[in-house]
Amino acid sequence: MVRRVATQVHKQASRLLRGEYLKARPAWFQAVLDHPPLPLPARAPPARIGDDRPKKVSSLRPQDPKVLPIIYIEDEIRRQFFRDHPFEAFRPTTLTEGGAIRDEHPIRGKAWIRLRQRGRNPSPEDCILFVVNLHKYHDYSLNQAYITAVAQFRSLRSEHHIATLVGATEAEQHGAQFGLTQTEIIFNKETEALETWAKKREADISAAANRKRWRAIIERHGPISEFTKGREYVRLWKEGVRPDYSPVLTASAMDAAEEDVNFAPPFSEGS
Repeated sequence: MVRRVATQVHKQASRLLRGEYLKARPAWFQAVLDHPPLPLPARAPPARIGDDRPKKVSSLRPQDPKVLPIIYIEDEIRRQFFRDHPFEAFRPTTLTEGGAIRDEHPIRGKAWIRLRQRGRNPSPEDCILFVVNLHKYHDYSLNQAYITAVAQFRSLRSEHHIATLVGATEAEQHGAQFGLTQTEIIFNKETEALETWAKKREADISAAANRKRWRAIIERHGPISEFTKGREYVRLWKEGVRPDYSPVLTASAMDAAEEDVNFAPPFSEGS
């Protein structure tokens, strides 16, 4: 299909209806006829000089339109707030909306003069909106509004933290038992991981010992003599002295037998 300009779509549809290529009017046809799109601006012809040579038209052509940056004051305040309070970003929150978007809080505008009016445990978004409200409706400068809102936010957070600690202490005094905190759970997981490393090291040591079990282990008895490259062995052979390894092999068995004899229990008188 030939590509059409947006301002000519309804004209093309009219031609298709007259030629009976379209059996019925599209749903948008009458609305476009009632409110036709704006025509495109006409292009200016290139400027020419006396010798009919084209002049440089780079400066005469309109510049390409550029979208201006969209800046909201809430974004600047939010960026500064989380730069000053980075741990507020770790607090759990939900991004899921319910069946309908929640209505705007009734306390707003000039009636909103203190952050406590939105609750004793405000969220970062409440503090950001309070800064904007002070700046718009109470003639505060942006810097002064931010300082005022942050000071109230910190005081409310401190009150909530102290009240939580006192409530937990009172509950423990009355016999309440709380589970492990998230920090303790993480420490326990780290301890378990370190114990697995120790078990792995023990397993590696036992595996290395098993591999060495079948290696030849030579036990030397007596003083270590100087290496003579076999000359001492040949001399003893010529003199008729034969090496005897039986004492070394049977020493352990003989020692065990002597121990059995020495520590044998005496016979009873009736035997």
